Amino acid sequence: MSTDQITAPGAQSPSGETAARPGPRTPVRAGRRRSSLTTRRAVSFYVFAGPWMLGFLALTAFPLGYALWLSLTNADGLSNKSRFVGLDNYREVLTDPETLSSLARTGVFTAITVPLTIAAGLLLAVLVNQPIRARGLFRTLLYLPAVVPPVGSALTFKLIFDRDSGAANGALDALHIDGVSWLMDPYARWVLVSLTVWGAGNVMIISLAGLQDIPKELHEAARMDGANAWQSFTRITLPMLSPVLFFQVITGIIAAVQSFLPLLISLDPTPRGVSAVPEGNYLFMIHVFAQYFANGRYGYASAMLWVLFLIIVAVTFLIFRLSKGAVFYAVDPEPAKPSRPRTIGGK
Repeated sequence: MSTDQITAPGAQSPSGETAARPGPRTPVRAGRRRSSLTTRRAVSFYVFAGPWMLGFLALTAFPLGYALWLSLTNADGLSNKSRFVGLDNYREVLTDPETLSSLARTGVFTAITVPLTIAAGLLLAVLVNQPIRARGLFRTLLYLPAVVPPVGSALTFKLIFDRDSGAANGALDALHIDGVSWLMDPYARWVLVSLTVWGAGNVMIISLAGLQDIPKELHEAARMDGANAWQSFTRITLPMLSPVLFFQVITGIIAAVQSFLPLLISLDPTPRGVSAVPEGNYLFMIHVFAQYFANGRYGYASAMLWVLFLIIVAVTFLIFRLSKGAVFYAVDPEPAKPSRPRTIGGK
């Protein structure tokens, strides 16, 4: 082909047709780079999040689904011949007097231990927040009970309050007072309450962090205005600490209703199984344990746990609704987005 036959873009060819202009070049390389970067990010995400996702599916999602299925059957944990019973287990949970009484004891135990634990932790936090000598040592000693394993704490209290060789009755003997059966009714409940409050070091650490986050200028200004220590505590410290206390109330309730320590501190030296637990310490989770392993009623026990889960969700939701106006946050809520200004005659 000669150079005379080569036509410029848009020029008319010898046949009278106009040559087409070549289109713009597509950014192929940029698109490939963007796709490669997205793929690398996705691969990195699944590499790091994969172990957690597998653990969640295997250790949380599957057990929850399986427990939900068990709650709808009459499974006994031994035979494979389980029958679907629908909501019969849930009806029994809501009508069984023994189950309802254990749930009521759990509610009383929660109503006693949660305020006492929070109050004890807050008091200890205020004390160790003062400028005293060996403050770090005191903080460590008061926090130690919180890091002791629950099983060790329960067995230690069982030894302390043993009727024959316990330190509690030994102190009473030194005062010429008859010993008490601490691990039997009506004292067993208060031993359990003492054990729960004894581990208030965890609450103390959280409250101490909240106290140190309060600006000192507020207390100094209140002192200059003539406020005493109690007024500064009730008008400044508690409102500024309300988010921390609110968090402790929620987590304390969730932990208290799932308390399982009575089974360890209530059994005598020759345990007779769950029947050895005193009536005052026969809480809801103890009853669940009895239904699972003593009576072999896996379906009924699973229904009990799901009912407890729904109760926890309902109580948490109620506390969140009641906390409005009582919890003060340091960060103001985000302001509403300004609306578009409207001009005269505009739409």
